[in-house]
Amino acid sequence: MSRAWRLICGAWHERVQQGGYRASSSRRAYIPKADGRLRPLGIATLEDKIVQRAAVEVLSAVYEADFLGFCCGFRPGRGPHQALDALTAGIYRKKVNWVLDADIRDFSGQLDRAWLRKFLRHRIADRRVLRLIDRWLAAGVIEDGTWTESDRGSPQGASVSPLPANVYLHYVLDLRAGWRRRRHAHGDVIIVRWADDFIAGFGHRQDAERFLTELRGRFAKSGLELHPDKTRLTEFGRHAVRDRAARGEGKPETFDFPGFTHICATSRNGRFWVKRITISKRKRAKLKTVSDQLRRRAHLPIPDQGRWLASVVRGHKACYAVPGNTKAVSSFRTQASAFGVLMEMKTQA
Repeated sequence: MSRAWRLICGAWHERVQQGGYRASSSRRAYIPKADGRLRPLGIATLEDKIVQRAAVEVLSAVYEADFLGFCCGFRPGRGPHQALDALTAGIYRKKVNWVLDADIRDFSGQLDRAWLRKFLRHRIADRRVLRLIDRWLAAGVIEDGTWTESDRGSPQGASVSPLPANVYLHYVLDLRAGWRRRRHAHGDVIIVRWADDFIAGFGHRQDAERFLTELRGRFAKSGLELHPDKTRLTEFGRHAVRDRAARGEGKPETFDFPGFTHICATSRNGRFWVKRITISKRKRAKLKTVSDQLRRRAHLPIPDQGRWLASVVRGHKACYAVPGNTKAVSSFRTQASAFGVLMEMKTQA
């Protein structure tokens, strides 16, 4: 670290310690979602990013002792593959026949800050830290030169955002779900949560329906709502194909989590298998992004374009290369490579 950079960081540290630090408004930016909509992000200043990152390091050490094992999102040493493995292992090892695929409507935008403050005060006694989080949440956003105040929600994209979200759902969802699983379920129950996306598996439909009813009521008290069109109770598990066939129904429905469509399938030796393939709309959205980015890089030398495209394919493979998904990963690589060949042909022409 250079001497100038050490002096800058030292000045920021002193401002925070003496109470002179003030959070800056975030700059609004949008990124496309797989369904075609735009996701709003809040781009923080460099100073805010550094102070937020430092606060998150301290608070994560505190909350790691509290967060339950099935909470996998944005925690040290955990990632989406850990969440996928936990879900698959739970379906294999437990008697899961029904899956609740839950979606929280606009969680980041609807998060109630009054409840969040109460939850944070359960564990954090230092008022300076609580004031810092309040300032980040209340800083507002600047879009097209206009400042907008927000009194609800948490800005997406900020370094500090995932931790308050995990704290909020720890008290609203995780503790209650874990307690209900131990005390009131008549059959096996599994739960896996990745950020605000969670899946619950049940042995009995009655347990699933009771859990869903209670969850809606608890969310309503905490300012949240389950999306009525995206929250589904699905018959899924090792007996789903047999039971649905006996009733004259079709194949079991699928569900998505996170980034993969889960399918009731049969392995080569005839055993039940949870097949996971890339969500088709995400794959299409990513390929469109690759095509657009290649057009923007058309002025670069072909080797530079090739290196960038190779890094994209490697990143996609690192995310989606799981057993059973070889065809989808290979298809992405083939189509992405075709974009590169077409771009090269246009450049040479």
